Amino acid sequence: MTASSAAAATATAPVDRKTFSHAEFDLGDAVLRPWAPADADSEPLLDALVSAAADPAIALWNPIASTDRDAARAWVEARHGGWERGTSASFAVLDATDGALFGNVTLRWTDRADGLAMMGYLLLPAARGRGLATRAVAAVTDWGFDTVGVRRMEIAHAVGNQASCGVADRCGYLSEGVLRESFRFGDGDYHDEHLHARLAKDPCPEGN
Repeated sequence: MTASSAAAATATAPVDRKTFSHAEFDLGDAVLRPWAPADADSEPLLDALVSAAADPAIALWNPIASTDRDAARAWVEARHGGWERGTSASFAVLDATDGALFGNVTLRWTDRADGLAMMGYLLLPAARGRGLATRAVAAVTDWGFDTVGVRRMEIAHAVGNQASCGVADRCGYLSEGVLRESFRFGDGDYHDEHLHARLAKDPCPEGN
């Protein structure tokens, strides 16, 4: 192989991007861990997902297909499947004391080759109001930048979802504008969304 052909081969070689490797996070009152196959057989977790699907805020802003145990089981299996395929990393947010489900945080690739990813999160009603979503998103954000190779991380939420907006702001995701009628939410209507983004080179927000 000539020098020129070697250079061409190097230029067309696929990007060696890091993959989602399993990690766990201790937040004191809660733990984050990857969804596992065994979770699909956990009746308490499945029942919590059924309850989550019926919560008005989740049903509107973060609808999940877990209206009964069979649907919840399929939802868990899909979260685990994202890990297996390397397309997404979904973490169950659990009570550190008894393992009760608090919520979910997902980081997924939107353009893996270019290092672009999207963050999503939800909390059950009993877990809200104590900064848990902020702490969980901050932990997964740092992990995505430090160990996964994310270059740019985005959060998009409905303009009316002020709680989600606060989480994005506190975690250092800068507001970049409004996406008009960009997503159909649980009420069946298309809503405008706020787009927030954070770059790997951005400074870590104070307090994180």
